[in-house]
Amino acid sequence: MFFWKTAKETVPERPIRISSVEWRDGQQSLLATRIRTQDMLPILPKMDEVGYECMEMWGGATFDVAIRYLGDDPWERVREFKKLCKKTPLRMLLRGQNLIGYKQYPDDVVEKFVELAAKAGIDKFLVFDGLNDVRNTETAIKAVLKNGKTAEANICYTISPVHTLEKYVQMAKDYAALGVKVIHVEDMAGMMNPKQVSDVIRAIRKEVGLPVHFHAHCIGGMADICYWEAIKAGACTVDCDVSALSLGPAHPPVESIVTCLKGTGFDPHLDMDLLAEINDYFMKLREKYKEFASKRTGVDISVLKHQIPGGMLSNLESQLKGMNAENRINEVFEEVHKVHKDFGYPPLATPFAQMVGAQATINVLTGQRYKMISNESKTYIRGMYGRPAGEIAPELKAAVLGNDKMITERPGSLIAPGWEKAKAEAAGFARTEEDVMTYALFPELAPAFLQKKYQ
Repeated sequence: MFFWKTAKETVPERPIRISSVEWRDGQQSLLATRIRTQDMLPILPKMDEVGYECMEMWGGATFDVAIRYLGDDPWERVREFKKLCKKTPLRMLLRGQNLIGYKQYPDDVVEKFVELAAKAGIDKFLVFDGLNDVRNTETAIKAVLKNGKTAEANICYTISPVHTLEKYVQMAKDYAALGVKVIHVEDMAGMMNPKQVSDVIRAIRKEVGLPVHFHAHCIGGMADICYWEAIKAGACTVDCDVSALSLGPAHPPVESIVTCLKGTGFDPHLDMDLLAEINDYFMKLREKYKEFASKRTGVDISVLKHQIPGGMLSNLESQLKGMNAENRINEVFEEVHKVHKDFGYPPLATPFAQMVGAQATINVLTGQRYKMISNESKTYIRGMYGRPAGEIAPELKAAVLGNDKMITERPGSLIAPGWEKAKAEAAGFARTEEDVMTYALFPELAPAFLQKKYQ
């Protein structure tokens, strides 16, 4: 047993683990998720030698972008990774009942998706719900455990009048009761300060006892310090990118974190020369995909107000640019803050970051607040995404609900089974169960994608 010392204490060595998130959240935050599978594979053997806790390479926006823009088969991506990553577990981010889409899917589709993802090669399923409504993760977590894979739960940290430390601890307890092995605390916008990080991780470790992982984005300028505080508070794993795909809307660089931890009891003992070789490869990818690069690469302390997550910033920029309204992004940020409150402070994770962002954009570009309300916003206000964290503005509820009441049941329980229906509808162009699932998730995109795939 080795020890490191401070003036006040002697602490047993506790090496920190690092999760690689370049292929999922790193590129989602900085390159609009545009890296193609063929450009990922050459460096994987070296990444597999690093000793990462896992490699998060699927889920989030990766599936959608692969079939919408890249012509890549997302299922084949998992299999190719699995062939090359013989030592490192593969992790995906799973949006609970939303899976990798933007709406609630039937329970049988959720169960089948997890089964197919597990067969393809996903080892760890990091499950969350955009509203932190644990009910919306139950079906997915049970399916993960049924398929013999590791279920981990993700808490989307939000700063608002209705989000308290006690609520986060209770959420962690609810997840533990479902059988998850790890609790992740995610600061998806880079808005947490070091004390908030320390408080929530210490509380979860004390009250729940499960291992805690921490994940933050750098846009607010505090993530590196927060990682140190998270580690001291008991976090055993942190999410990083190699430096070429780090900082700004992305995450702290693994090289800096490893260097900072040397000489402490937390040293992860990673090979810096190997990391340098890997980083050289990512530098080339940054250059190749520079047309998709986010311009918000520095610190933007306005995130403390608008709370837009790193993964959404580059996409919002791209969308406004496409509408010749890129110069109005600061107006949209200001409106996001107002819409967030009106919507009852949903965590700005997918799909609610996109929902709030889209509604704020509509409000700004039309010049009238809520003259137009998106269908997704209406569905949320009706309760079909789950239980809001706070109260939705009365005028919004009146405009959408009229005299009706919000749904209070678990939304997934109200959706008719969909797997057999999808099989029947996709019979003319789907050749495998994975093809059928692609159709079940994205029926508007799948026919053209699959027809091209089998040309």
